Amino acid sequence: MEAVVTQATPIPPAQAELEEPSARLRAVIGRLSRRLRPTVAGSQLTPSQTSVLFSIVRFGPIHLSELARIEGINPTMLSRIAAILADAGLISRSADPADRRSAFVQSTAAGRRMRERIQRERALALGAHIGELDEREQRALWDALPVLEALAERIPGPTP
Repeated sequence: MEAVVTQATPIPPAQAELEEPSARLRAVIGRLSRRLRPTVAGSQLTPSQTSVLFSIVRFGPIHLSELARIEGINPTMLSRIAAILADAGLISRSADPADRRSAFVQSTAAGRRMRERIQRERALALGAHIGELDEREQRALWDALPVLEALAERIPGPTP
């Protein structure tokens, strides 16, 4: 039996020039996100629980099925996470009056406060590190913000 050898399709030069910086940008965004994730306020929550809580605060009240689609997790796992968040008093769950088999979730005041504390801690941590940059580096970062914000708007994301 002969091994099948396939040849990689050559990447056009213009595309290759974009891939290197694009890969670097994606990697640095991921590193920043992971390093800013841990907080004192959210220390009792897993990253998945924090993500679900943030989505519920942002989009709620929302059907669990829609939330599972937005979060990209299976309904069984989401149901477990929702139960943990409900037991912690961060969300409330209610049956859909039109379909008693379906449920809505929404954040409680405690859930909204938790999200605010986590976001505030992350912003303060990022601000402290930015404060350690020299003036030229800070200016370069601030100058890039409008472009990064526009790029974020162009990339499709989950919506209810």
